[in-house]
Amino acid sequence: MTLSPIVIKVGGALMEDAAATALLSEIKAVSANRPVVLVHGGGPLVESLMAALQLESKKIDGLRVTPDEHMPYICGALAGSANKALCGLAVSCQLTPVGLSLLDGNLVKCEAIDPIYGAVGTPQANNPALLELLMQQGMLPVISSIGCDSAGRLLNINADQAATVIAQLVNGELLLLSNVEGVLNQDKQLLGSLTAGQIEQLVCEQVITDGMKVKTDAALLAASTLQRPVTIASWAAPLSAILNEQTGTRIQPNTGPSGEAQ
Repeated sequence: MTLSPIVIKVGGALMEDAAATALLSEIKAVSANRPVVLVHGGGPLVESLMAALQLESKKIDGLRVTPDEHMPYICGALAGSANKALCGLAVSCQLTPVGLSLLDGNLVKCEAIDPIYGAVGTPQANNPALLELLMQQGMLPVISSIGCDSAGRLLNINADQAATVIAQLVNGELLLLSNVEGVLNQDKQLLGSLTAGQIEQLVCEQVITDGMKVKTDAALLAASTLQRPVTIASWAAPLSAILNEQTGTRIQPNTGPSGEAQ
């Protein structure tokens, strides 16, 4: 039986973390038996660039407002600097990376959301042919969260949403990796698995707050979209341990009163 691909989403802060090389080395080991796709953001890089250019950077409900005139810089940071830095690191770990964005090969269809956000869009899985070809050849797709609409307007896409549609596209297992080991309870102990109801309770108890709430919201939406568990884990943890459910938190798909997936 062919194992489903692993889709790993990492934030741009990975490149500033000593764990980056170890993670890529583990991807090299895992990819010998199972295809891997890497999807990345680049928030810190974008923030630094905006500050250097003295351009205003603001967010509404966690989404970066992106005027069209800022897109050349956003594209340069995400599809350029962040993407190529990750590809370079992959080469140093004896991988064969192919740097992509969501629009390459018509992988993902995107359309702009509310005009108040500017050139910010939502993604929809479209054509997996390019990814399938690259994975068959043993290559590592490294995908930035830049897309475009049907008219060719470039759009900034939330990286968690981008990773979710890529996982949909290849029917893959999704790992959301960052610099936290997973969701902790009130005693700071790692929770191995959480349902929507349990997450809601922890939010009410203010155990899950701020950045972790953003992560659990994204993971729950992804799990319900994919209809399979989504893992929140640390990129410093051994990839084999994450895949074997020895670390990290698995967010379960949302279910209705009847127990059927929603």
